[in-house]
Amino acid sequence: MNSKIKIRKIKNQDLDFIYKSICELENELLDFEVFKTIFIENISNPKNLYLIAENETEGLGFISFHIQNLLHHCGLVGEIQEFFIHQKYRGQDVGRILINEILNYSENNNLKSIEVTTNKKRVENVAIYENLGFSLSHNKFTIYK
Repeated sequence: MNSKIKIRKIKNQDLDFIYKSICELENELLDFEVFKTIFIENISNPKNLYLIAENETEGLGFISFHIQNLLHHCGLVGEIQEFFIHQKYRGQDVGRILINEILNYSENNNLKSIEVTTNKKRVENVAIYENLGFSLSHNKFTIYK
């Protein structure tokens, strides 16, 4: 399957695919107009990298990566914000291919580190991220408003 997977930057015409993917990921129907505004803003920001994995017929998954220049790292740090592989393509290296694109980008742009946060309810993701080379090194605390 790997030879048929194409990775490219996300474009405006990918909005519906990304919207449906995020709604599935969050198990919630999000406000489409608000989502669209944020989507266009985020994919237009040169400090963000949004990639889609696809085959000849459909999208398989995507990843969003936001880069910040952080004082406590004295340099650039990237954080994976969203990472989604459609159920029928999981376990087929689609996620690993997307992560490798992020790793290559990070190396080519001298990033100090790559971070990812996963919701505690997604217990299986810890093993997935560890398998992809991440280490569990921080706790993240959230206040919802």
